[in-house]
Amino acid sequence: MDPGATADPAPSTLRKRPISVDTSRRGGDGASREPARRPERGASEARREGEREEESSMAPAGEQAAPARGRGDLEAGEPMSPAGRLFRETHFNCYIVATIGLGAAVDVAAARAGLEATLSRHPRFSSVQTSLQVKDDAKKHGRPRWVRTAVNLDDHIIFPCLDPAATSANPDQAVEDYLSSLSTAPMDHSRPLWELHVLDFPTSEAVSAVVVRMHHSLGDGISLLSLLIACTRSAADPARLPELPPAPRRAGPGHARPRPPLSAGLVALALWLWSYVVLAWHTVVDVVCFVATAWFLRDPRTPLMAASEGVEFRRKRFVHRTLSLDDVKFVKNAMKCTVNDVLVGVTSAGLSRYYFRKTSDTNNDRKKSQKSICVRSALLVNIRKTPGLHALAEMMDSSKSNGAKWGNLIGYIILPFHIAMHDDPLEYIRQGKRTAERKKTSLEAVFTYWSGNLIVKLFGMKAAAALCYGMFTNTTLSFSSMVGPAEKVEFYGHPIVYIAPSVYGHPHALTVHYQSYMNSIKLVLAVDDAQFPDSHQLLDDFAESLRLIRQAASTR
Repeated sequence: MDPGATADPAPSTLRKRPISVDTSRRGGDGASREPARRPERGASEARREGEREEESSMAPAGEQAAPARGRGDLEAGEPMSPAGRLFRETHFNCYIVATIGLGAAVDVAAARAGLEATLSRHPRFSSVQTSLQVKDDAKKHGRPRWVRTAVNLDDHIIFPCLDPAATSANPDQAVEDYLSSLSTAPMDHSRPLWELHVLDFPTSEAVSAVVVRMHHSLGDGISLLSLLIACTRSAADPARLPELPPAPRRAGPGHARPRPPLSAGLVALALWLWSYVVLAWHTVVDVVCFVATAWFLRDPRTPLMAASEGVEFRRKRFVHRTLSLDDVKFVKNAMKCTVNDVLVGVTSAGLSRYYFRKTSDTNNDRKKSQKSICVRSALLVNIRKTPGLHALAEMMDSSKSNGAKWGNLIGYIILPFHIAMHDDPLEYIRQGKRTAERKKTSLEAVFTYWSGNLIVKLFGMKAAAALCYGMFTNTTLSFSSMVGPAEKVEFYGHPIVYIAPSVYGHPHALTVHYQSYMNSIKLVLAVDDAQFPDSHQLLDDFAESLRLIRQAASTR
């Protein structure tokens, strides 16, 4: 897996993208600041046309690739999973975009050699999506499949042409604006669906940065983060892979309850049986709530919710802030809860601060007496039998007994956040703990995963997409948290300073993502550029909420 050194390719062989980013103003009206090739189109129109181009390129891509590989290779193409097919739908054409801050200038030769040795050899990153008929299998006629193809790295390594004056005057804003421009730029489906954008100039946090953009059909967050770790080495010992984060204390899904030994007595056995009665009841309640949400049950209208339909096509802005993992762990230990419980509480507190400021309700007495508002998020949950990150070789093992397979093995749960003002900041943590513990005693995520597959088989992908679209449009935000490497790592010889992943293409105006790395947590927000012109103020609200909660925990 260690990349070897190669000669730096000639500049003329590297793909250039002529994007000029204006850092002097924000797109307050949501208009797209597109590359020069489409200056007259708005973000929504450009995104929709780009998706039409992507859809029209699907069949030709397979037809062009087939002669080079031979018919036998095409027949061996792996069918796409239902979740992967969902991410191709018009209203769920989702992409993952991850900014990786580096502690050194980008060495193009080392990066190219590393990609050649790792990413370009991965089955998903060296395949195109086709919808061609499979011989002797009429049942799979027309269903999308993964077909291997040759990877030309010059098509995937991109050096954008940014304004030197903008990158010198305000490099952080230049990176932010460039990421925003990617949210309306289509991707060529005739090639494997990933890109590496090189931003080789210093910012406030890093010497340089690279942006990895990939289609969500390639895999879920666990798969892609495991692949990223496989592409890195420990900074302390470049000869070895980084250590994976410690596995959860209890193997299996969070809802599993170990059976007590017979020596524990009848009371322990009765409590064990009762826990499964509670599990069944909570699952039924959550399933009914999920179905009702997909059909008609809508969150109250707030400044946090998408202001209008079509938000999935509009320009997104990606902003991030570094939080202290030590502060989060301090609160966790003080409140006897988990890191995720703390993050849920901090999110409720941050959203509450933002909501009450946006609604111009400055009367503290009225805020405290006002009834709590409940807004809900769509939370993606890893449903693998063995949770946490895994070695890439383990994830690529195709054996049926493997509980850590590659792919989009995710279910959805509806996670509520309570918008309220509390005299005691720790009340947000208590509420977050109650919410998280309640969701742990439910099979909602497993149900949504398997029922989604069943709906696809019985009624087709359009029906499943309509169900998911209703669930997203009737909730307020998306929420996710991921555990990253606990030690400093290098990406093809470049020390990683931070990892800031996010996603776009789904019908939410606000997405909250937490990503841990070493002793910090990167808070990443993906927001509708027009609806959240004060996205950095929202970041401040989250940071201030954590500070107040940490302060309150230290005086308990």
